[in-house]
Amino acid sequence: MTLDQLRVFVTVARLQHVTQAAHSLNKTQSAVSAAISALEQRHNVRLFDRIGRSITLTSDGQRFLPVALAVLEEADHAATVLTDIAGLPSGPLRVVASQTVATYWLPPRIARFHMDFPMVGLDLETLNTRGALDAVLDGRADIAIVEGRVTGAQLDTQIVGHDQLVVVVDKSHPWARPTPPTLDEIRSANWVFREEGSGTRETLSEELADRGVKVSSLRSLLVLPSNEACLAAVRSGQHVTAVSAFSARSQIDCGTLHLVDMEMHARNFATATHKQRYTTRALEEFQAYIAEDADA
Repeated sequence: MTLDQLRVFVTVARLQHVTQAAHSLNKTQSAVSAAISALEQRHNVRLFDRIGRSITLTSDGQRFLPVALAVLEEADHAATVLTDIAGLPSGPLRVVASQTVATYWLPPRIARFHMDFPMVGLDLETLNTRGALDAVLDGRADIAIVEGRVTGAQLDTQIVGHDQLVVVVDKSHPWARPTPPTLDEIRSANWVFREEGSGTRETLSEELADRGVKVSSLRSLLVLPSNEACLAAVRSGQHVTAVSAFSARSQIDCGTLHLVDMEMHARNFATATHKQRYTTRALEEFQAYIAEDADA
């Protein structure tokens, strides 16, 4: 059994298609088929069912898949350690960030980091806060950068930035006035919230609770999956939302949206890394870079 055979097996299992797997691995279709056959014949097991053009994992293949993934992860880890020992920061760096961070705060910092460390292959994925932290805990990401509360005994965290939630409405909305809304108006408004697991939703729920308003008591609640979707709904004229000042600033400045007189507490942007996973030099440099940028 070779690492190459394991990579072929995992790729075919993921794509459930030999031709697509061959393209993904930059191999010929016959080479992919030969690698799978050699693995099966060597260990006298059938890993895939082949019915016409369809290929799916057998029960034995399903049992073997997590083991193969773990072996490949350890092999990649070993290669990363050797690369770190050899010299300058390089290799892959898997960053996952919550939507507000990934869209507005992080891109210029990543761009500057890339200019200083071009040998680091930085991959950015966007998830909500809960999903980003889960990715670090599961080993699918090296570092998360999120807004809202970071919890988890296995996580190391560091505050790297700050944000302000703002309440906005369309300029035609009744709240587009100099005075703040009353508690009755807050309860009866057509609110737009982010999805469960979003740091923005968590912060807004806490802000309303501080005012004695439970989310369950709101008359109307629309749930949408992004800041942009929430702002688009607000521009219809009938809804209210709270989003990061980063995401609403341009529309407030140009007069499309009205900033409601409803004070919100500041919140933090924080990094999260796994306490027990190896810290590569690329990750060390990235953490230092983000912290230094925050201090500046």
